[in-house]
Formats: sequence, structure tokens, C-alpha cells
Amino acid sequence: MSPLFGLPVLGLETSCDETSAAVLVGWDVRSNVVSSQAALHERWGGVVPEAAARAHVEAILPVVEEALQQARLTLAEIGAVAVTNRPGLVGALSVGITAAKALAFARGVPLVGVHHLEGHLLSAALATRELPFPHVALVVSGGHTELVLVRAPGSYEILGETRDDAAGEAFDKGARLLGLGYPGGYAVQEAARTGNPKRYALPRALKGESLEFSFSGLKTAVLRLAEAEGERLSVPDAAASLQAAIVDVLVQRAIRAIRTTRVSALTLVGGVAANESLRRRLSDECEREGASFATPPTQYCTDNGAMIALAGSLRLERGQRDSWQLEAMANAGLPS
Repeated sequence: MSPLFGLPVLGLETSCDETSAAVLVGWDVRSNVVSSQAALHERWGGVVPEAAARAHVEAILPVVEEALQQARLTLAEIGAVAVTNRPGLVGALSVGITAAKALAFARGVPLVGVHHLEGHLLSAALATRELPFPHVALVVSGGHTELVLVRAPGSYEILGETRDDAAGEAFDKGARLLGLGYPGGYAVQEAARTGNPKRYALPRALKGESLEFSFSGLKTAVLRLAEAEGERLSVPDAAASLQAAIVDVLVQRAIRAIRTTRVSALTLVGGVAANESLRRRLSDECEREGASFATPPTQYCTDNGAMIALAGSLRLERGQRDSWQLEAMANAGLPS
């Protein structure tokens, strides 16, 4: 699974609150620059779409320039431009798409739109340089929680997804209820280090053989816990209990998925893939199952241009490219 398109590919990612540009040559990540908006949105406790789009406008060209400088390449040496065009915040996506079109048109090189989740699904290859196919991928982020059967690059089947909130959203809103910082996943993880995960009984939804997820009830349970305990609440114990409730369900469903599909490989991708407890638990469980396990380095877990450049490279290898009419889409299913 080696990209034959060996010319430098510039990848742009602006689907939510990170502005990122990366340069990829084959498997070689020459640069991966990310400008985070976490500090901007912390005051609201979540991403405000209009503010995110304005921040992307300010950051996109400096981020591209920095990516080219780190890669020690000029724009004239870029052979193609890949950009996230679906799904995501339309205003945010439009900034990246507009920049990508302008750069590709100016250079006279191919433009390719990339599904945001496809970037995440292939991101584990940025560490291993190869992935076994087929495999099951657990995609976990602030907006997504899915189990996906990855037959090959460009061929995906959703096995199960959340019925309501994503795991990352449960971390964020749980952190807010506990008076912790933003983004919530990291804040909960750090607070949980000294906590007792068995102190507070929090629910694990959808018991049985389901491959789907539900986290809305968990958020409600954390709210009721905080209200009932008041000043008696142990924040470290509550954070540890919250993290355990989320991780337990994710691990259980992921292992069930590889048993159901009878594949022997699992990947963990997306922003929540940076969670140390989740990475450790899945690695241990896969070892017990006799299955291989792969997850990207933490810098490729959150939204980044490198994963978009890789997905774009593989699409270009298959002869796929897009026209100047490429549009931003708030919602879009994975290619099948």
C-alpha cells in the first residue's frame, strides 16, 4: 500500500477548529503545521462556528507558508493539493477549499477533495507506513464515534455509530460539569490520574450485542452526580469514573467488532485516540485476542493536514481528482 504518486502533496485541513497544512512526499511527512483554536473557544466551552471560520481566514496562509518552509520546498514544487471538503462546519471548510483551489489553480496542479473521516481512517499508516486490509477502525473524536470496516483505501462500511453524542463530546461536557478545562478529553485524563475510577457508578449504555454507542445518558448522570454531591464531590474520582465509563464502552464495542467481522486487526484513530487509558486498554485487549493493533502518534490523532495529504495521495494514485466546482458539505457518508 505505497502511494505511487510521489510528487509533493500539500494537504489542508480546516473542518473544525484546527487550521493545518502539511507536505507529504510518498510516506514521508515533510511538515505538519497545526494552528489550534482551543484557547479561542475555551471561553465558550465549545467551538463557535463563526469564530472558527474567521480564525481560519487569519491563519490559513501563514500556516501554508510555514508548512512549505519546514518541508524546504517552494509552492512551485508542489505536485497536487488535497483538502478536506466534507463533513464539517461549512464556513470553516470553505476557507480551506478556497485556499486549496487558489493554490492548485495558480500552480496548474490537481485538486482532490478528501472526506475528513477518511483522513482519520488512514492516519495510522503515518506511523506504520502500511496497514493490514481488511481491518476494523474505531474512530473517536469530538464529533464522531464509529466502528468502520476498512476493506481497502476508499472502501468503507460503517459497523456501528453513536445514536446521540460522540465520546469526545461526552468528555468535553463532562469536563465542563466538573469545572475542568477545555478541551475536555485532556483535562479529564489529567484529573483522573489521581482518581479512583470505581468511586462513582456511572452508566454504560446499550448493553447486549450492539455495535452502536450512546453517551447522552452518561452526560446526564455526571450532571446529577455533580448536583447531588455539591462541595463533597471528588473531582479526581469523578474524572476517573467518567473516563472509565467512556473507555469501557469503546473497548467492549471495538473487541466485539473484530470478533463479529472475524478480522485480526484494529486501529484507533481520531482526537480521543490520544487518550492514554484507551490506547493502553485496546492494545492489551487486542493482544489477548491475537489481533494486531495500531494507532497514530498523538500529533496525528487530532485534525491535521498530514492525514489529508495521505488520503489525497492515495486518491490521486487511483486516478481520482476534483474540479474547480468542489464544494463544502456539512454532512457526507463515507465512500463505500
